[in-house]
Amino acid sequence: MSDYFETEEVVKGYDPHIVARILSYVKPYRFLVFCTLLALGFSTLGELAIPVIQQRVIDEAILARFLLVRGDVLAHPGTALPQGTADALKRALAHPRCIWIGEQCWVPLGEDRNIAGRDEALLREKGIIGEGSWYAFSYLPGDAAYKVAAAHEDLFLIGEQGGAIRTQDLASLEAGEIAALRRRDMRYIIHAALVLLGILTVVLAFTFIQTWTAALIGQQVMKDLRLALFQKTASQSTAFLSRHPVGRLVTRLTGDVETINEFFTSVLVAFLKDLCSMLGVLGTLFFLSPPLALVVLATLPPVLALTAMSRLRARDAFRRQRTASSRVNAYLSERLAGMQVVQLFRGEARSAREFSLRNQELMQANLGEMYVFATFRPLVEWFSILTVAVVIGVGSNLVLHLSLSLGVLIAFINLVGMFYAPVMDIAEKYTLLQSAMAGGERVFKLLDTEEGIPNEGKPIAAGTIRGHLSFEDVHFAYKPGEEVLRGLSFTVQPGEMAAIVGYTGAGKTTIINVLTRLWDIDAGCIRLDGIPLRELPLEVLRASVLPVLQEVFLFSGTVADNISLGLPLAEALIVDAAKAVHAHDFISRLPQGYHTMLSEGATNISSGQRQLISFARVIAHNPALVILDEATSSVDTETEGLIQLGLQQVLAGRTALVIAHRLSTIRHADRILVLSGGRLAEMGKHEDLIARGGLYAGLYRLQYQGMVP
Repeated sequence: MSDYFETEEVVKGYDPHIVARILSYVKPYRFLVFCTLLALGFSTLGELAIPVIQQRVIDEAILARFLLVRGDVLAHPGTALPQGTADALKRALAHPRCIWIGEQCWVPLGEDRNIAGRDEALLREKGIIGEGSWYAFSYLPGDAAYKVAAAHEDLFLIGEQGGAIRTQDLASLEAGEIAALRRRDMRYIIHAALVLLGILTVVLAFTFIQTWTAALIGQQVMKDLRLALFQKTASQSTAFLSRHPVGRLVTRLTGDVETINEFFTSVLVAFLKDLCSMLGVLGTLFFLSPPLALVVLATLPPVLALTAMSRLRARDAFRRQRTASSRVNAYLSERLAGMQVVQLFRGEARSAREFSLRNQELMQANLGEMYVFATFRPLVEWFSILTVAVVIGVGSNLVLHLSLSLGVLIAFINLVGMFYAPVMDIAEKYTLLQSAMAGGERVFKLLDTEEGIPNEGKPIAAGTIRGHLSFEDVHFAYKPGEEVLRGLSFTVQPGEMAAIVGYTGAGKTTIINVLTRLWDIDAGCIRLDGIPLRELPLEVLRASVLPVLQEVFLFSGTVADNISLGLPLAEALIVDAAKAVHAHDFISRLPQGYHTMLSEGATNISSGQRQLISFARVIAHNPALVILDEATSSVDTETEGLIQLGLQQVLAGRTALVIAHRLSTIRHADRILVLSGGRLAEMGKHEDLIARGGLYAGLYRLQYQGMVP
């Protein structure tokens, strides 16, 4: 029995049509989408700028290495240079941070150095670039840097506007002297630190905006979807509602809609951010060093293949986990609801064994899902470390040959980590994507279902219905081939009280369902004041015909709210309705009277009191036709007598259909309709039917054996 609730698909792969329909609900919130994308772009750019700034600080301030170049080589070249090398040399000598001392120039080895490795090797071979690494600096005569250089003339080469010292000789200076020489580098570092702080602040602000707006979009879409689903469900026919368990419909409006919220907050935005980060990292890598970026790209195909394989494995594992979870939830729901039966029939041990099997299946499914991620994440981390190792190996060789700066190599190592983090995140978000696709499919399937009762009636003025009712050869079946009403025909005049009796299954309650158009008849015609029910607007019909059902349903709220039930009634009218059915006395004795809050199911009052409130509700709405379906089944004999007195006055001038098994409640009906097998078997007053000795007389004798009618 519990497997009944497992018939639905629980996993669906990526479906562009579902994604398109989900995104269609975002159209009213275009501004929020724009803010989210803008914030996403700025936060991603900020994150990518951090390793680039770090590289600049390392190359141009912390290391600050310079090459010694013969500056007169272009004017009087001893050997002709290739055009490309000569152009590279010109660009290097024109660098704004070059320090000239006589005919010699010190060119910085930072990011802006324009001499490629192959050009540098040729220039060294020609003797144009000197050996060793230097630190060059500018100064004004008399400042601290000039004084340090003048005090150590044996270590420095001094010009009019700058000086130079070999890098290894810097260590022989005192800390204060080094600080004086590197004052520009310290300013650069402080400036970069402030820029980094500003970027981090901007990233923090835009990340907050991105997170907040994405969550706001998700909540707005959830609100719209829940409203659409509720309106759709409320407009469906009783036939549709009878085929779908309440728990399943509630799941559509809660759990499945929540998965769509996760699609926005945890999948879509995260995927866009990860994709932007990966593309941004690749772009930054090629900007810093195209050759080393190609090396990184060469390591990606195995990672992409591993990601695709993991996605397929995760889909299968997720399917097993959701199926097993559904089986456990369904079994628990059924057994806990029927625990009294389980205990009465000593089924605890058997239920425990059955639950143990399902629980074991769920555990294995969960472990299978964990196994996929436990395998995937370490493998991706291994490939990440492998890529870093390759970058270090190739990059170090380039650094040693002075074709790459150390700052660029460090930036590459950081960027590789930034690239692989989204790879793992995208793969792990795949299960959420599957869940969102499955939830979206079920939500839209419900939204696309059209099984509502057609409401094509012509407008009619409110309050014009008098209550003349006629059934004309009505046929109806809940299931095809199993007719409940078989050519039923009868007429009830305005203001007449007609009782309907018959054995169980005769079709008494079905009359209520078709008269209020909770179900539509298959053949024949039902007329109200001569108008076919299909030609009456549903709101007019259901305002004119109100039943008091056998199973009373009261909502959580005040007693007054349950009587007015949406109508803007003054409290005096509510009190009058309660007095008419003799409910005023017990309501007045409640702690807050008419403002007493009823619990869910109104369990804080008795069943008889609930029935009286339902009577007051119908009377307050003042329908033209009232249906009482076993209306006194939950009322004691004394209360029933009070109700009968109230109803005689209240039902005066209204058409009333009374469906009852207790024949004592209908003895004074204007007409009694006796049903048998969906047909009208007998009709007449109580005394006439008793005298006739037919089906009604038999029913009466069964209830009052030995009593004189």
